[in-house]
Parts: sequence; structure tokens; C-alpha cells
Amino acid sequence: MSDTRAIPVNASLSTKRSFAAMRHPGFRAQFITFVLAMMADNIEHVISYWMLYQKFHSPALAGFAIVSHWLPFLLFSVASGALADRFDPRRIIQIGMGLFIIASLSWSYFFVTGALQMWQAMVILVIHGCAGVLWQTPNQMLLYDIVGPSDLESAVRLNAMARYLAVLVGPAVGGAILLVFGPAPGIMLNTIFYLPLVLWLMNAPYGPRYRAGTPAPRRAVRGLGDIMQTMRDIKDHSVIVSMTLLAGAASFFVGNAYSSQMPGFANDLGHGDPGASYSLLLAADAAGGLLAGVVLEGGGLLPPKSRTAIVLAMLWCAALATFSLAKTYPLALGFLFAAGFLELSFNAMAQSLVQLNAPSDKRGRVIGLFNMSSLGLRAFSGISVGLLGSLIGVHWSLALSALATLAFAGSLLLLP
Repeated sequence: MSDTRAIPVNASLSTKRSFAAMRHPGFRAQFITFVLAMMADNIEHVISYWMLYQKFHSPALAGFAIVSHWLPFLLFSVASGALADRFDPRRIIQIGMGLFIIASLSWSYFFVTGALQMWQAMVILVIHGCAGVLWQTPNQMLLYDIVGPSDLESAVRLNAMARYLAVLVGPAVGGAILLVFGPAPGIMLNTIFYLPLVLWLMNAPYGPRYRAGTPAPRRAVRGLGDIMQTMRDIKDHSVIVSMTLLAGAASFFVGNAYSSQMPGFANDLGHGDPGASYSLLLAADAAGGLLAGVVLEGGGLLPPKSRTAIVLAMLWCAALATFSLAKTYPLALGFLFAAGFLELSFNAMAQSLVQLNAPSDKRGRVIGLFNMSSLGLRAFSGISVGLLGSLIGVHWSLALSALATLAFAGSLLLLP
């Protein structure tokens, strides 16, 4: 499949400079505050999920926690992008941070009083999920304003690396806070990590007011109508269509559902203490993503091309399928590390291609549609990996899900 729309000339040059986005002072500030906020998100998961397990011992509530985290991305990502098109994305992000803080303070209150009921926990989980959808799409729009098209690939890749860093560090910090301060003071303390991003965005010189040229017309936010209209708007943009479909297939069939099945993999591989084995498997996946960011940024490798993204996704599927069927722990660890490396590589590239090729007056909606596909459809990966796994075992369910994604990605290569 060929790229029918030209990517800005300078976009291909950014990969020739190591850590190109870091040359922008604004991006350095965004990167640091993004890491802190993402770490806070993971710390809240560690403390709240532990307390929910201790109080309710409810698998149904644990399942609701996953659905409530991803379903808002499916329902509201395009609306979030439409809001970022119409209003200042900095303010949308700050509202998202405010919802995160409200969720943390609510957990703290109920942990102190001991009055938490299941319906209240579900409401807080929904607030947390809505906070995420108000953060991610406007944040991706802001990256374009901060670094421009020439260094956008670098910025997207570094932000993806920041996400893996937070996943790697957040649980450890959350566990330490839980042990030292206890659940209620700990999750209250966690709100501090959201504040640097809120404060930086107050006067950060980015957004609609600072864009050169004629401002894009302000369109009304129409909910479902925006989703259908955005689909019609991109149907002739083959790069955007193929990358959105690729991300959607990876999200729908695999997503991150295998992470919740990792204790089962660790136990079946039988390598020493199951707890330590489980932690190492999670760390291997995150470490692979971190290394991808460092190697690809440092070496200026893999300029954004749709065929490259598809091939990387196919290799990711092969690595996951091999991991799922591995019989020895070292082999499983190695292929999970490779899967983390490849996942960051193709996801960051797909997102960059969508942003670079999106029409400027619809960029927020197009990014929102991509996030609806790449993040929102993760709500269904629990069916392909988890529910199917209860019938045929998680090893074969993950392998078959990865192979289904591989077949779909391969078919994208045949598109004109």
C-alpha cells in the first residue's frame, strides 16, 4: 500500500536528529509534566484497585474497572477532539486533570470514613475514565502546536516512551506510598503529581491564540454526528484510514488485556516465585517500550511510513503469539520484551501519520477518531483474550487474537 498523501517535507528530517523534540523548551516542560501526571494515574490504580479488592473481593467490579477506563474513549474521543478544535486544548486538559484530582480525593474520603459502597466506587471509576479521555486527545493536539510537523514523530514517540516509563515506575512508587503513608493519605498525596501539568498549562504559549494563519472555523460539537462526519471526511485519506484500522484491530483483538492475564502466564511458566515472575513479565513489556523510544530516537531510525507501521504491527503480533505459546520462562520474557519494543514502534508511528495527514481544521476530530479506535476498542479485548481464555486457556486465546490481528494487518498491505 502506498502513501497517497504527502507528509510535510520536514517531517522526514526529524528522525535524522536524536531526540529532536527535546530541542523545544516547551516540549521538555510538557514531557516532564506528562510523566508526572501519567505516573499519578498509575499510582491511583495501584492504591484504589488494592483497596477495592480488599473490601469487595468482586471480580465483577474488577471487570467494571477495565470497562469504565476504556469505554469513555470509545464513546467520547471524537467529542473530546471536537472540543479541542473549538476551544483551547490547554483548558480541556486542565479539566481532565481536575477530574483526576476529584477522583483521588473521593477515594481518600471513602477510605478514611470506611463508608465506600460498590455503586460509589463505580461512579469514581467512571469519573477517572472520563478524565483520561479529556486528557489524551487534546494533549496530542497540543504536541503539534509545541513542536510543529517537522518534529512531531519524535514528540509522539517520546510521549509514548513517557507512558511506558510511568507504567514501569508508577506501580513501584504507588506500592511504596501505600506502605509508607497508607491508602487514604497516600492517594491524597498523589494529587500533587497532577498539579505541575495544570500549572504549566495556565500560561504555556500554545493553542489557538498562538497559531499562525487564519483561524479554522469553529464548528459545533455534535456528538455522534461528529463521529459519522469525521469518518466521511477521512474516507479518501488512505494513510489515515489504514492507520486507524490498524490501531483498531490491534486494540479490539489484543489491546492490553493480556496484562490482566499475566499472573496466569507467570504461574503456568513455573519459574520460581509466581509473584516475582509476574512482576518481571510486566517489567519486560514496559522495558521493551522504553528501549524502543531510546533506540529509535537516539538512532534517528524508522521515518514514518504506513507500510513500515503495518509491518511492525505484524512483527508485534508474531512476538505476542510466540510469547503466549512459549514453554520456558526465559523465552517468554524475551519475546514479551520484543513485543513491548514493537508495540511502541508501530503505535507511535501510526499516531504520527494520522496527525501529519489530518486536515488542520479537523485535526482534533481526526485524532479523536484514531483514539476511539486505538484506545476505545480496548474495552472489547477482554472478550477476545479473557472470555475466550476461560474456554480454551489464555495461552491459545492470546495466540489466536494475535494471529487475527496479524491477518488483518496483512490485508491492509493489499489496499490501494
